[in-house]
Amino acid sequence: MAHEIERRFRLKNDDWRGLVEGEWLKQGYLSVERERTVRVRVKGTQAWLTLKSNISNVSRHEFEYEIPLADAETMLATMCPMLVEKKRYRIAIGPHLWEVDEFFGNNAGLVLAEVELASEDEAYTAPAWLGEEVTEDPRYTNSHLSQHAWPSWLENQPKP
Repeated sequence: MAHEIERRFRLKNDDWRGLVEGEWLKQGYLSVERERTVRVRVKGTQAWLTLKSNISNVSRHEFEYEIPLADAETMLATMCPMLVEKKRYRIAIGPHLWEVDEFFGNNAGLVLAEVELASEDEAYTAPAWLGEEVTEDPRYTNSHLSQHAWPSWLENQPKP
């Protein structure tokens, strides 16, 4: 059984820019319940179907299966009205790989970083560009962002 443990953060500056090249991701959701999500993702010429279920605010069961690109594109076009478009940057810091997601479309302007860990209490080195941790704020999940565009609730959000 796959198990995902990750922490998510807003960023306080753009010092991460230029460290690596990004890759475009487009993903849509078939289910966006907090207890379970079902996602279709396309990256270049590859596509996946991903199922996640909550264990805690930091941990989830995660099952990911590669699917034909044509199937994914059809699913995104016909079955996934809730979309997220982003560019992902992968930055290695120490033993960890940080993923910085720069959102576009309805969530343009939002940039988040996350790191996957082996355990919920694993130590990690926080890059200087990290801001407020939002791991436990469900509004920052991609599934929530697919339904509730970030700018629509930004005015009520504290600054990092």
